[in-house]
Formats: sequence, structure tokens, C-alpha cells
Amino acid sequence: MNIVKQNTDYALRAMIYLAGEYEKQVVSVRVLSEQGDISYQFACKILQQLQGAKLVRSTMGPKGGYLLAKAPSQISLLEVLSAMQGAPCVNSCILGIKGCQRKPKCAASKKMHELQNYMEKFLAGVTLDEFLESHSKKKGK
Repeated sequence: MNIVKQNTDYALRAMIYLAGEYEKQVVSVRVLSEQGDISYQFACKILQQLQGAKLVRSTMGPKGGYLLAKAPSQISLLEVLSAMQGAPCVNSCILGIKGCQRKPKCAASKKMHELQNYMEKFLAGVTLDEFLESHSKKKGK
């Protein structure tokens, strides 16, 4: 079971690349697709979704492209995940849809809620700049 879907993985790669270019330049879809090893058409769709979530902005014209809508330190992994595949959820009973009749006597409910809270807190605490920092350390910069 993959928790992070392929389109989210591609979106994260694009966002990390844009984070590296933050306040330097606008990045074309062509460059993002090449750098992220994503097909051009798929990169266009991903960037439209990210723009709809207000994580990126686009500029028009011959030197147009995309840039982050806010600083890399202000964009969390949770935001990217939610933009691409909806908010992550451990179990459907967490959503509260139609209320689970077994909840009052369910042995798993409390721990599932704890796991959900931990996961959301963790994902919200990981920002794009942290990906850049860990990548720079790996490269020895």
C-alpha cells in the first residue's frame, strides 16, 4: 500500500525544485518536467492542482512559469499531500462520516485517533526548506 501516490511524489519533487529556486527565478513547466523526470503533460496537470491549492503562482509570457506562492519554510508536506490527494486519513472512522456505531466500544478507536493526530502534526511540521537542507547535507554542501 502506497500512502503517497505517484502524482503526489511528482508534485513534491516539483515543489522541492521550486523551493530551491525561491526568490531566484520563475521556472518553466518544461524545466520542472525535466528536473523532476515527469512528462510535460503530467507536470502541467500537477502544477494546475498546486496552483488551485494556492501553493504555486504562475506567470505568463515567454519567460513565464511557476514559483512558490510563499516561502519554502511556510509550505508543509501536509499541504502538498492534501493538495494532491486530499487530507491523509488513517481510517475512515476518523473522518466521522455517518458516525461509527462501534466507536463507544471499539478497542482501536483511541489509538487510531492518536495515530491520526501524530501523523498530521508530523506532516505539518515538515517543510520544503527541510527537504532542501537534507539534500544539501547529502551532497556535502
